[in-house]
Amino acid sequence: MNFEPSAKAQDFVKRVRAFMKTEIAPIEAAYWDKIEAQCNGREWKHWRIPPEMEALKSKAREAGLWNMFLPDNKLGAGLSTMEYALVAEETGRSLMAPEVFNCNAPDTGNMEVLWKYGSDAQKKEWLEPLLAGEIRSVFCMTEPDVASSDATNMQATATLEGDEVVISGTKWWSSGIGDPRAKIAIVMARTENPDLDRHHQHTMVLVPLNTPGVTIKRMLPVFGTHDEPHGHGEVEFNNVRVPLGNVIAGLGKGFEIAQGRLGPGRIHHCMRCIGAAEESLDLMIKRGISRVAFGKPLINLGGNRERVAEARLAIDQARLLTLYAAWKLDQLGALGAMTEIAAIKVVAPNVLEQVVDMAIQMHGGAGVSRDTPLSGFYIQARSLRLADGPDEVHKGVIARIEMMKRGFK
Repeated sequence: MNFEPSAKAQDFVKRVRAFMKTEIAPIEAAYWDKIEAQCNGREWKHWRIPPEMEALKSKAREAGLWNMFLPDNKLGAGLSTMEYALVAEETGRSLMAPEVFNCNAPDTGNMEVLWKYGSDAQKKEWLEPLLAGEIRSVFCMTEPDVASSDATNMQATATLEGDEVVISGTKWWSSGIGDPRAKIAIVMARTENPDLDRHHQHTMVLVPLNTPGVTIKRMLPVFGTHDEPHGHGEVEFNNVRVPLGNVIAGLGKGFEIAQGRLGPGRIHHCMRCIGAAEESLDLMIKRGISRVAFGKPLINLGGNRERVAEARLAIDQARLLTLYAAWKLDQLGALGAMTEIAAIKVVAPNVLEQVVDMAIQMHGGAGVSRDTPLSGFYIQARSLRLADGPDEVHKGVIARIEMMKRGFK
């Protein structure tokens, strides 16, 4: 295996780093202040996107720093998973950068689904505007009334009636559904078929959010914030009818698509976590050097130097494991990298949580305010330990594979 970045990957990383330094960093704090002023305390229907975001997106697209996640030379940058992982780490240092480069979840995963599994008509209607950054999308899978750590528990239904599919049920933690630009959701629901096993009972369906019967009930706060202007919503689907042509890849293909979608997406999440951990470590050291207490720089008090060392060890280990998973995914596909993908989904958010916690402690009260990105990074880390499968599920996958290697079930 070889983790040496290609010349192409190094070029993208260099240009992304420069763009973030000159275009994003100077305005990011003011951007989030504007979000706070425009959205906080207002009903989600009145949330708005500051014009600075669209201006930055235009600049990024002109600079060729656009859709870098997609391994397609025409529609994206043509980077492999491992090559893009290095870019994702850079963007992870900022809470707004992924969106600036049109490389933000859940759009990236939804675009990959349409690119890989969508029909020509689906690509024309939804993939093209998503790739252009003109609209945003949502992924509806988790449900409030069942343990969603086991996705086969899903109760929402997608029933075939003639040339239509009828969707009924409630989803929540539908990220991005409060965004005024959100136009389309990919909904995963049960499609009963007694002749097939439990992993062929689910279907993914494209549902325009303005379809009759789609009702956004509320936005869910995460640690007291609604993550404006995107939000995480609870959505009710009441006999929602869409054409059969909105089904992705065919009835009963939901889990097959999910496996294809989640592998690269987990690499992206984990490398962004590593970037956020690096930024947190930078902030921790700068704070520790610049602040004095009891006649000494904070960095020289207690075990703070050891904490810096512990952070460096943890970040580098997480990065190497994630790059290995990315390399293996490129070589063998998602099924060939199941252990490694499950492992990084546990490791990377936990490392970020640990490092950002140390950085918050070094900052004192400022660490839990919005004066630094640390509280946002902490929310990201803690939420990711649940999103896309909780730690326990991924550990269970790893254990099962290890047992099977040794002849046990």
